Amino acid sequence: MNPIEKKKLKAQAHALNPVVIIGQAGLTAAVVNEINLALDTHELIKVRIRAERNERKLIGEQICSNTSAEMVQSIGQIAVFYRKNPRK
Repeated sequence: MNPIEKKKLKAQAHALNPVVIIGQAGLTAAVVNEINLALDTHELIKVRIRAERNERKLIGEQICSNTSAEMVQSIGQIAVFYRKNPRK
């Protein structure tokens, strides 16, 4: 993803609310399934990750690897992910 595309996605994500919230249980299989469903439906989603800073980074990387999505940005507890839906 080039910087221009990333900038457009950040602008689109600004108005979004978090679709998935990751709490104390961390990144479980059920949460990954919900993120996959949300990415299939919306392509661009926000996820709230309630964890310490270094844990949030690891969870974000795990989400990217498990869902084939790209992290657009991460600010505090909010991370934005994008995965193009091939059916659209």
